[in-house]
Amino acid sequence: MLRKKECVAMLLAGGQGSRLYALTSNIAKPAVSFGAKYRIIDFPLSNCINSGIDTVGVLTQYQPLVLNEYVGNGQPWDLDRTFGGVHILSPYEAKKDTSWYKGTANAIYQNIRFMKMYDPEYVLILSGDHIYKMDYDKMLAAHKEAGAACTIACMQVPLAEASRFGILNTNPDGTIYEFEEKPKQPKSDLASMGIYIFTASKLFEYLERDEKDPNSEKDFGKNVLPAMLNAGEKMYSYRFEGYWKDVGTITSLLEANMDLLGTVPNFELRDNDRVIHSRSPLAPPAYVTGSVSNSLIANGCDVEGSVINSVIGTDCVIEKGAVVEDSVLMGNIVVKAGAKVNYSIIDEDVTIGAKSVVGAAKTEASKVVGKTSGITVLGRGISVRDGGKVAAGEIVDKDI
Repeated sequence: MLRKKECVAMLLAGGQGSRLYALTSNIAKPAVSFGAKYRIIDFPLSNCINSGIDTVGVLTQYQPLVLNEYVGNGQPWDLDRTFGGVHILSPYEAKKDTSWYKGTANAIYQNIRFMKMYDPEYVLILSGDHIYKMDYDKMLAAHKEAGAACTIACMQVPLAEASRFGILNTNPDGTIYEFEEKPKQPKSDLASMGIYIFTASKLFEYLERDEKDPNSEKDFGKNVLPAMLNAGEKMYSYRFEGYWKDVGTITSLLEANMDLLGTVPNFELRDNDRVIHSRSPLAPPAYVTGSVSNSLIANGCDVEGSVINSVIGTDCVIEKGAVVEDSVLMGNIVVKAGAKVNYSIIDEDVTIGAKSVVGAAKTEASKVVGKTSGITVLGRGISVRDGGKVAAGEIVDKDI
């Protein structure tokens, strides 16, 4: 008997993440560490399995090695299935119609055969660079009830920031009558979250049309969604009111980590409601003889110094007299005796030498004008010599 899945998920995880600078020099953005023990991709993968969706295609392209290894067979997320499960989908060469992914719509189009293997009624499209908990099953139920061709998850944002997003203009019943991609003068404050549910037959139809259009940019927001609206398809909005953060910039990544420290309501990872799963490295409990204030400390850490208002990943060592404040340390980092780290994001496998100074106090650093708004960034695998200094707002991806 032919088996099928009601809904399959397609997770877009191939973007370059250039606005994270040194943090994505060697890895894809969804593989960036977050919240002491997670990676960004843990959130959409966990949301899928928590919502009863057990077939996920992860579309990779840029620097996929770390991400591929991390996802593996999907076991940490209960996605190691004999029929379905998680699949890494990279661009591949065929006789025709294949190349590097040209845009979000083209990436999904190139994997139509994967989706059709499961003969789904619905397809869920996700982005791999957002931090949130969401029940996709509720959104799917709303999509079915509306009899929609496409349902777009959205949330209210300050009108002053609306031009950064795809904006939905809707009728009182939630139907969408216009979709504007990053409009200069937005007409509403309903921002697309980049989460779409399509009736599968409609998705395939419009992807094939878009692929034949030589003038298309092969993008959902710019091309596919407006084309569906123009054709009179039924399109609905689905309002989400929980925590959601696009962590595509240094500033937003630091903010999302700091939000874990209890400053934002409804963003709690230490509960059993819709658990976020991860492939955390095996490590002993954290050992703390120094002082820790309002911080998250992952397993395997040895803290003899001071940690204040910070998120410290697995297997970090903070030696005696060292101070880490208002910062994110992603994992396997040594901060040697007497060193100071302020208002910084430090990638994995970094050594910060004794009595060195990285960044500046938040009040001073935030006055610095630049790409990172004063946040100092150290890339993966580098070393700062003893007594070295890295100024506020600097982006460093080589030894100093």
